[in-house]
Amino acid sequence: MSARLPFFTLDDFDLDGKTVLLRVDINCPIDPNTLEILDDTRIREHAQTVLELSERNAKTVVMAHQGRPGDSDFVSLNKHADLLSKILGKPVQFVEEVFGPTARSAIAKLQPGEILLLENLRFCSEEVIEKPPEEQAKTFLVRKLSPLGSVYVNDAFAAAHRSQPSIVGFPMVMPSAAGRVFEKEVSVLTKVLDASSEPRIFILGGSKISDSVNIIEKLLERNIAHKILLTGLLAMLFLHVQGHGVGRLTEITLERKGLYALAHRVGGLLAKYGDKIVLPVDVAISSNGERLEFPVGRTPADAPAKDIGSQTIDLYKEEIANAKTVVMRGPAGVIEDPLFCKGTEELVKAAAKSKAFTLFGGGHLRVIAEKLGVSDGIDYISTGGGAFLLFISGDSLPAIEALKKSFELFRDAVKGR
Repeated sequence: MSARLPFFTLDDFDLDGKTVLLRVDINCPIDPNTLEILDDTRIREHAQTVLELSERNAKTVVMAHQGRPGDSDFVSLNKHADLLSKILGKPVQFVEEVFGPTARSAIAKLQPGEILLLENLRFCSEEVIEKPPEEQAKTFLVRKLSPLGSVYVNDAFAAAHRSQPSIVGFPMVMPSAAGRVFEKEVSVLTKVLDASSEPRIFILGGSKISDSVNIIEKLLERNIAHKILLTGLLAMLFLHVQGHGVGRLTEITLERKGLYALAHRVGGLLAKYGDKIVLPVDVAISSNGERLEFPVGRTPADAPAKDIGSQTIDLYKEEIANAKTVVMRGPAGVIEDPLFCKGTEELVKAAAKSKAFTLFGGGHLRVIAEKLGVSDGIDYISTGGGAFLLFISGDSLPAIEALKKSFELFRDAVKGR
């Protein structure tokens, strides 16, 4: 076990000739029309772990998911296999099954150093159900595949908050370790919670409003965040509850998304932590194809806010300059429209230039940092969205707890090797 981490890592195992069941998260943005992969960042990240296993002469069986049933990105992993093969510079076999006889036969035929990617795990209905680890260990997925492997490796930190069979079931029945991506995520995120990282500010935007409210509660109740700067529709919800006019169209959006149900909790947060929650003072709207800025509460009723305004940008940049740690998740505006990238881009540049430890979550911010040429100024970009914020907020993640249990269950067996 790592001196710092409470579970096994790849350094604890001799993998020569062993069959490794490797769980990764290569869930990528998919073009709904062509079904082509739009961003291969996650595949490239996990390729490092796959390559290490192959070079250590393991028989590597890769397990992954893509999308959710019913969504346009719920597709086969055959193109993921092709991309992974190109990135690695070596063949990656693919089988159109998860644990059927063809998949099990392909695993049995693997030679040391070879790589096999199984079909989309979520084609198996068990994978979309969340249950405790002991119950997930009894699923067909785990019962059919675990006898074929010697070691299970979880490299899917981005899915660490899911208590699904491929995440928590295997560690209950076989020696298990964190992969390199998973290991690095936990190590880096742990540093964020050090006392030396204070004061910490969080800049939260994006579309997952309910999740964000949960995170805000935990960050403030546990005194992890010293300031939380809000953007996007999340900020509009808080401003509305505070009594500011946000425009009829924004109100309709809040109502349509069922976000008024959060009003009581938001009101409680503002009453108790109002001095730590920083909200926009101006916003940008679209008018006849132009970007116009208005103070909060004075925007036209039929023009929803699409970005934070210049005064808010300056206010948030000042907070960034005074922080020792900056955590940012989600864009500040409608970045698909060039007119409303300004807020996100200015905050990304300010974070990159600051002396603070900067941590970004989510692919949108990575793309923007690279486009602006400032990605070298960002200390760490997490592969996880919800998982990394839950970890920082002090929550236990099912994947980490499963790896800890596996360490206790198989500690003596691994030491005796």
